[in-house]
Amino acid sequence: MKKNSRRSVVVAGAAAAAFGLTMAPASAVPSTVWTVTPTGSYTATNSSNIVLTATIPMTCTTSGASGSMASATGNPATVATISAINFGTAGSPCTSVLGNVTTVAVTPWTVVAQDYTAATGVTKGYVGNVKANVTAGACKFTVTGKASATYTNSTGVLSVSSVAGELAVSASPAPVNCGSVVTTATKPTFKGNYTIKASNGTVPKIVGTNP
Repeated sequence: MKKNSRRSVVVAGAAAAAFGLTMAPASAVPSTVWTVTPTGSYTATNSSNIVLTATIPMTCTTSGASGSMASATGNPATVATISAINFGTAGSPCTSVLGNVTTVAVTPWTVVAQDYTAATGVTKGYVGNVKANVTAGACKFTVTGKASATYTNSTGVLSVSSVAGELAVSASPAPVNCGSVVTTATKPTFKGNYTIKASNGTVPKIVGTNP
């Protein structure tokens, strides 16, 4: 009798473990349908300083972008394109210890969605296809790659906060007049917040689901 009881416990435990293994991925399935409301054109304005760091920080107090948003299917999925983005203006240039900084973006960039939390209305993903030609004083270099980001439906804020290794300094063209300050081994970071507004003045919503 004891043997049978022990066997039953083992079998039940194994069944529970197997059930747990089959159920776990279901709760972790990423969103594959992304609904954007409204779709169409948008504008973005920085709500905090934009900082590109490539050994030294380069700070922009003014930055803006524009493009279009659209619903999408897949994971990852492109939910917006950035057709234009500027860093600084003639009257408010970006700055660094090397002098004023000019950053010319090579667009389009993309906004890519990967994970959505319904409880908070936050989409995690990244800004992709990043390419920008940077001039700081006499130093010139090109940054490419992507930058991790989140988008919050309640505020309309796209928060960009890349981690080291997502962006790189291009070897072609290679840095010019940068010495050892910026090299192809440098791992730039890009951080800052942008407030997004749809063309009708509303805050766009991005919702991910698993149909």
